Amino acid sequence: MSGERAPLAGLPFVDEHRVLVAADAGQVWQTLAETVGRKRGGGSEAYARLVRAEPATASGPPLELGSTLPGMRVVESVPGRRAALTGRHFLSRYTLTVALEPELDGPGTVLTAGTYAVFPGPLGFVYRLLVIESGAHEKVVRRLLARVRERAERAERAERPSD
Repeated sequence: MSGERAPLAGLPFVDEHRVLVAADAGQVWQTLAETVGRKRGGGSEAYARLVRAEPATASGPPLELGSTLPGMRVVESVPGRRAALTGRHFLSRYTLTVALEPELDGPGTVLTAGTYAVFPGPLGFVYRLLVIESGAHEKVVRRLLARVRERAERAERAERPSD
């Protein structure tokens, strides 16, 4: 897939993943924020320190402009619509975008996650092999999207009045 999209902020396209969520965009956004907010501390911060990520720690409410997660800073946030998170460490510079769009053929929201990154130098090349080419990045992103879908749909069902 690499190279199919125009670079974002000078970073080449890596991949994009989508999932249809049977919930409105507001619920999907709230669930996405809660889910990424759970990534704070512990192993995420330890890994961020190991690779000298900037930023290395979490701060502020998840998905709010200027907030951080280990290894990422929110540089764009339009609640219920889109967000962009950027980060860097000694092996890579990257941006993750998330977009929420209404499903065209019915109720629900299409949640899309796109990754743009560069992996400079010989160590960056090896890191890309280990993270991207191995399929590890894809598994992590797909797992995140599936988790958001499951939680948002559960919350949406809980809010609906019973028949």
